[in-house]
Amino acid sequence: MTKPRLLLSVTNESNDFQVEQAKTARQAAARVGADLEIVSAQDDGIIQSQQLLNSIQSDAATRPNFILFEPAGSTTFPHAARAAAEAGIGWVVLSRDADYITELRSAFPIPAFVVTSNHEEIGRIQGQQLAALVPCGGVVLEIQGPSQSRAARLRHAGLLATKPENIQLRTVKAHWTNASAVKAVTSWLSLSTSRELELAAVCAQDDSMAMGARTAFEQWPHERCRSWLQVPFLGCDGMPETGQEWVRRGLLAATILSPPTAPVAIDLIGRFLRDGTMPPPCTLTQSIAIPAIEKLCKEQTVGHR
Repeated sequence: MTKPRLLLSVTNESNDFQVEQAKTARQAAARVGADLEIVSAQDDGIIQSQQLLNSIQSDAATRPNFILFEPAGSTTFPHAARAAAEAGIGWVVLSRDADYITELRSAFPIPAFVVTSNHEEIGRIQGQQLAALVPCGGVVLEIQGPSQSRAARLRHAGLLATKPENIQLRTVKAHWTNASAVKAVTSWLSLSTSRELELAAVCAQDDSMAMGARTAFEQWPHERCRSWLQVPFLGCDGMPETGQEWVRRGLLAATILSPPTAPVAIDLIGRFLRDGTMPPPCTLTQSIAIPAIEKLCKEQTVGHR
């Protein structure tokens, strides 16, 4: 029997979560006996759309049997989804909800589903982490993902729901990478009003952006800004070799483990191929605070005795 062909489109090749997506997807593909091709959208929804359409319209002998993608822009490509379904290609949206999935599943006999983290819950966890780490409140620099990102909006909404009222947010936007955060935070530091603040913490929507903020503070010529390297830095994604390691080294005060979604999706595909079990329309991964919120609270209590 010919191996099933999977195409995975990641948003970029530099973000630590995307790197882990690709790594664990390869492991999962080997586990289920599938061939896997990985392409990068280079943080560009137009490039991603063209990549997916090219695959859908390719020769039947080489086109993928399943397409998995994490949206690089604001859309989940409903027209491409329908074209894929008409060609008999399974369609999997990663790390984002897609409201057309139910309709697609009812119209076509293909696996079409979503595997995503609960982004609003991630934001709520970050709000709880801030409450534990900054009990006296103050100004917190929040580094969000790009404006068009639904994940960024949901994480911000969750943060607002649980952060204490005595914490005031100052927000900048970056593109889920270290370099973009360095640029965004450096621009923010160039404002005299920013440098006059008493900063209590830095809260980023992913670990790489939190580390980019650290780099921006280190590179800024004024000593006052470099002193902010001592405040708590919070991130998200919690990959073993990056976010979790940065917590162990004290570069981050806390992170949130948001497991890669691609291997979960590939395992569901493998089960479908083995026994025909159709994956559910939406599967949520579980996010976990690192360290546990209770541990952060205890550490703060001991530190203030």
